[in-house]
Amino acid sequence: MPTVWRLSRSALATAAVAAAAAVFHSPAPANPPTKPSLAGLTEPADYLLPNESLMIPFKDQVPMVFVTRNQPEWAALKTFFTDAKEDTVDPATGEKVTRRVVKIKVPLGLNQAPPVPAENPMALAKWVLGRKLYYDPILSTSGQVSCSTCHHPKKGFTDQKRTSTGIGGAVGPINSPTVINAAYAKFQFWNGRADTLEDQSQGPVGNNKEMFGGKADPWEEAVLRLRTNPEYVKAFAQVFGHAPTRDSAAKAIATYERTVLSGNSVQDRADAAMKKRVTEEESGKFELKAEDYAGVLKAAFAAKDATALTALKLDPGADAGKAGDVAKQLLNGRTLFFGKAKCSLCHTGDTFSDGLFHNLGVGADKGGDIPYDEFGRFSILRTGHKDINLVGANKTPGLRGLVDTAPYMHSGDEKTLEAVVDLYDRGGNVNPYLSDKLRDTVAEAAYLRARAAGQPVDPNVKTFGPSHKPIIPLKLNLSAAEKADLVVFLRGLNGAPIDPVVSEPTIEVK
Repeated sequence: MPTVWRLSRSALATAAVAAAAAVFHSPAPANPPTKPSLAGLTEPADYLLPNESLMIPFKDQVPMVFVTRNQPEWAALKTFFTDAKEDTVDPATGEKVTRRVVKIKVPLGLNQAPPVPAENPMALAKWVLGRKLYYDPILSTSGQVSCSTCHHPKKGFTDQKRTSTGIGGAVGPINSPTVINAAYAKFQFWNGRADTLEDQSQGPVGNNKEMFGGKADPWEEAVLRLRTNPEYVKAFAQVFGHAPTRDSAAKAIATYERTVLSGNSVQDRADAAMKKRVTEEESGKFELKAEDYAGVLKAAFAAKDATALTALKLDPGADAGKAGDVAKQLLNGRTLFFGKAKCSLCHTGDTFSDGLFHNLGVGADKGGDIPYDEFGRFSILRTGHKDINLVGANKTPGLRGLVDTAPYMHSGDEKTLEAVVDLYDRGGNVNPYLSDKLRDTVAEAAYLRARAAGQPVDPNVKTFGPSHKPIIPLKLNLSAAEKADLVVFLRGLNGAPIDPVVSEPTIEVK
């Protein structure tokens, strides 16, 4: 049975009475309209300063703390959310208090806690509010689209479409990136136009194809809706000490999204098994072996771990005998990933992303021309900071959750992992701004030297611009077997399911 988290009854009662009496700072009009018009908003929609008397008392507030594997208490935490106690001091009164705290067990493989802005600390009541907002279509013009429409937990926190559909059936030009582990991203959106989850969560409401259309200020309309909803009025007062605002809604949604974490993949387990083996051997050779993968796979079969096994296209009931062969594929795929296939040039760290932007030629036409609406990162850089190396460049996605988040790339053009590997194998799609990580710069230099010397050059090399700049893709020349092993490794990065307390909005959490 799921744990039901409960806030103090006294805290709820105190905050509820206060909220009902004075949600807005300013005095209410003598006859407030039942459904005020935008022009009738009595306070700004963007932000308000808190009235702390409306908030849950400090001693009853429940902070949330991320715990990673390098902390001693991690192993003792049995669930993703664990109820605990902390001794602290009320900053307003100096009183020593003991209060609840929720410990969040960061999944295996994610070795750092997600960064949390100082101005938006993790708290349970805020998280509950953010989860409700994430799944509520109240923030769309039609009342039919929510954040979860395009980022649904049953679809890998995407919509599994080539590009997404918003209000009124409007089809957008971009593939929905997953929210899984987005808390670690340096930038949000494919072109990185948002720096934080708080920034990102404001974007869809302001987009006339995604959630709000035909409004001069969509967020004013959205805030108005929240302020005419008694349940939200009460919740915002308890958490933020004022009526609903754009700023506080963004903070609440981001708090929820920060807990959409996935790790504990077959690869993570094999890494852990290897470290344990090497420590016991006292060999000091921290290198993965096929036996490490085989042991993990055998344990998965014994535990009937369908998620881990089906990600590798293994039948939990019939394929136990294949563990040794798949283990060899995983090891070879990993060797390719960090070697010949050059994947790790961009896919690095715990989430397998450098957080930077690269042009793969996705969106370029057959001649190599890139239309303006495919300029990617370049298009959102401020004037005076335009970098031509970022024309057509988009963010490196993380590689966890790949099994559930097809199709791939910002355009959704690549339907399978096999197609993605083929794209990289040919060195991307040739265009003037192809990332240097996908180019054969040695061959390009030789071409330029030959041309300058009046020697014959390869007529198949594509050149661009007045200077006839040669762009030669770096072909990997992977064999069919190598491609297959690389795909198996990528599938082995698929993490355990998101914890139900996060992915099931019907689970009561208080």
